[in-house]
Amino acid sequence: MRLISWNVNGLRAVLKKSFWEAFDALEADVFCVQETKLQAHQLDESIKDIPGYESYWSHCGVKKGYSGVGAWTRIPPKAISYGIGVPAYDEEGRILELDFGGFVLFNVYFPNGQMSDERLQYKLDFYRDFFDYANRLKNEGRSLIITGDYNTAHNDIDLKNPKANSKISGFLRIERDWLDAIEAAGYVDTFRYFYPDLVKYSWWSYRFRARERNAGWRIDYFFATSDMIEDGRIKEAFIADDIFGSDHCPVGLIVETNNV
Repeated sequence: MRLISWNVNGLRAVLKKSFWEAFDALEADVFCVQETKLQAHQLDESIKDIPGYESYWSHCGVKKGYSGVGAWTRIPPKAISYGIGVPAYDEEGRILELDFGGFVLFNVYFPNGQMSDERLQYKLDFYRDFFDYANRLKNEGRSLIITGDYNTAHNDIDLKNPKANSKISGFLRIERDWLDAIEAAGYVDTFRYFYPDLVKYSWWSYRFRARERNAGWRIDYFFATSDMIEDGRIKEAFIADDIFGSDHCPVGLIVETNNV
């Protein structure tokens, strides 16, 4: 089962930049997108109804042109949930939960904390409350994959200029501590599991020719519960940094489907 995740930074914008060519080339069984910036009425059939796929969408209900997540899937999920029952997060359309039986896939657009101290606290609260929700499923024996834009680079290897960005949201110690805590709780950064020393990024600022200079950050992840690593279901992880169209590039995961 081939999973893809991509923060498209506006789905309507990326559709004008060879999105469907990238979609076909990536050959995803499940294709997750974040930051769609769409309302429900803007999802026409040419977006929703792709031959061979079902699609599911969560929209921001409090601000137009903001947030939003979606997924196309060839494999019908056994259940779909939108949000975690916390209105402050769910109304921003940040969480899509697809239960495939053998594992639960979360497509999440984690908040950006750069706008203000209040939004940084919102981001930290979101980490806490989302992983409280995820941990309840994990503690029930469910296998989880949590993908999306986490809006935090974990370690120095995960961004070009760690020292210069150490006081900027996205690489604050208090944010990175959450990724430490996630790993301590039994979640595995799948890309780093396969490639502990490989420098590769998934986001580049539109400013200062950052992508041309590869001055990027790795903030898009597939975390999986450790049982999926231990039983060999996670086969490969990758970053498709040769695909353009957004300030992020797609990231991917290959999962053994015998238990799905």
